Amino acid sequence: MRSPACAIFLGYFAALCCKGTFGVHVSSDNSNVQVQEFGEAILSCKYKLEKDQPVRLEWKKVVPNGDISFIYYNNTLAAGLRGRAEMIESSIWFKNTTRADSGKYRCEVTAPKDSKSFQEIVIDLKVLVAPGVPVCDVPPSAMSGTAVELKCRESEGFPASEYRWYKNGILLAVNPAPNARLTNSSYTVNSASGTLQFNTVAKLDTGEYYCEASNGIGKSQKCAVRRLQVDDLNVAGIIAGVVVVALVMLFCGLGVFYAQRKGYFSRNTSGKEGSQKTASQKENQEFKHTKSFVI
Repeated sequence: MRSPACAIFLGYFAALCCKGTFGVHVSSDNSNVQVQEFGEAILSCKYKLEKDQPVRLEWKKVVPNGDISFIYYNNTLAAGLRGRAEMIESSIWFKNTTRADSGKYRCEVTAPKDSKSFQEIVIDLKVLVAPGVPVCDVPPSAMSGTAVELKCRESEGFPASEYRWYKNGILLAVNPAPNARLTNSSYTVNSASGTLQFNTVAKLDTGEYYCEASNGIGKSQKCAVRRLQVDDLNVAGIIAGVVVVALVMLFCGLGVFYAQRKGYFSRNTSGKEGSQKTASQKENQEFKHTKSFVI
C-alpha cells in the first residue's frame, strides 16, 4: 500500500508531465521547404487548441540582418505577396516564388483562453535559382615560365555554383595527370572559386578557354571563349637589342670626344665672344659720333 506522501508526489509529477500537453500546439508538415524559382510552395502551419476560441494568427519573416517583417497580420497578407500568394486556413500558399522569398518564416498562434496561450514554429524556405552566365577573365597573352590565373564567377545561382574549365572544347581535369598531352601538369582548378591557376605556364598552354557554371538547377551556363597566347622568352633578341643600344651609346660618346679634341666646341665659343665684342665696339663708336654731332 502506497503512502499518502508518495501518491501526492506521483500526482504532482504527472501534472508536470501533462502540463506541456495542454494549451495551443503548433506544427508543420514540412519545416524545410525547397522550391525552384517561379515554382509553387506551401508553408504549412497547423494548430490545435485546448479550448474552442478565436485565435490570433501572424506570419513573420526574419530577414538576414535580424529584423522582422510582417507577412500576414490582421487577417491580411503583406502588399508584396498579394496576387502571387494566398492563405489556406493557417498556411501560406506561394503561387509564384522569387529568389527574394528565401528566408526563415515564423508562424505564431495566440490562444488567450488556453493554459499555454502562445506557440510558434519556424519554417525555412529556400528558393533554388539556376546559375547566370559567368564572367571569365582570361589574359590574352603571357610569357612562358610565368604564373597565370584565369578567373570565372557568377553570382545569381543558389545554391552556389561549381565551375569547370575547358581548353579547346576539352574538359580540364581537376587533378591533372603528369605528362598530360593536353596541357602541362602545373595547373590547379578550384571548382568552388572558379579559378584556373598555372604555376608556370608553358607554350603548349596556348589555346581557347572557357568555363562552365552549374549548381544542379536548370541548365549550366558558360562564358564566351577567350584565347590565351603563350610565347617563349626571346633571349637572343633581348641580347641583340642590348648590344645595339650599347653600340649606339658608344658611337655617340666617341663622336663627342672627337669633336672636343678638334676644338669644334671651343671655336664656336670664341667666335661667339668675338662677335659680341665687335657689336659692343660698334655701339660705342655710334655713341661717340652721336655725341660729337650734338656738340
